[in-house]
Amino acid sequence: MLLASDASSPVFSWNLVADFQDMWSYLYMVNAFRAGLIVAVVCAVVGWFMVLRRQAFAGHTLSVAAFPGASLAILLGFSTTLGYFGFCVAAALVIAALRRGGREGGAEESAVTGTVQAFALACGYLFISLYKGLLEGPTALLFGDFLGITTGQVVTLAVIGAVLLAVLAVIGRPLLFASVDPEVAAGRGVPVRALGALFLVLLGAATAEASQITGTLLVFALMVIPPATAQQLTARPGLSLLLSVVLGLTACWAGLITAYYQPYPLGFFVTGFAFAGFVLAHLVRFAREAAGRTRTPLAIEGVA
Repeated sequence: MLLASDASSPVFSWNLVADFQDMWSYLYMVNAFRAGLIVAVVCAVVGWFMVLRRQAFAGHTLSVAAFPGASLAILLGFSTTLGYFGFCVAAALVIAALRRGGREGGAEESAVTGTVQAFALACGYLFISLYKGLLEGPTALLFGDFLGITTGQVVTLAVIGAVLLAVLAVIGRPLLFASVDPEVAAGRGVPVRALGALFLVLLGAATAEASQITGTLLVFALMVIPPATAQQLTARPGLSLLLSVVLGLTACWAGLITAYYQPYPLGFFVTGFAFAGFVLAHLVRFAREAAGRTRTPLAIEGVA
């Protein structure tokens, strides 16, 4: 996920109108901002539920599964997009099928998830070793590349992102209930296990989508940090979800703008901005506690 720079690199002028006109005169930058918008929103929403459900390890494993998926697609001459989605969704189905009852994110699910992750990494390195192409291939797969995004890819990301958000909008209410208190939700007739399996598939698809932009190793910059930051700032689900989207989009676009003017990896800037927000959120929380205001449990009124 690198933005190239040379001796003729643009210089930030503090004339924002002129700066953005110059930046957006390049189609690859326009597509990068478009793709960043889509991925940031999808990752923030899906990641918010992932953090709430304590399934960050599962999300990380699904991002790792994108690596062998893309590697195999390159090896066989197929579209890397097909490889990303094929392996991520397949890994999500395996985790959902092998885990038994219990709260998501528990020890048993972690063991299954870790097993899938180890096998996925081994497969990825096998496929890379069999591929006799350019050595820079693994770097692009692991760390992403905003420069190569085409308008067609942006459209594909938009369609898939819209489908993911639409499904989450339908199941969001019972999924929130099942995430906060699965035992009570099951007693009220909510299909907790089926929702958990469906969410893992959505998480796999969202991870596959984001990995094409951020790379398999940096997907957490947008999928974990903004939601975790938002949930530190407020216990209200609606406001927390909105903050997650705003923080993710801010980190992504701020990283793009900074990397346009600097010869350093875009992934560092995106992650750095997101992490700075996370640290500030903790400082705000500590300040509230010092002032005698403690955080309240996540409110779920009306989700039962």
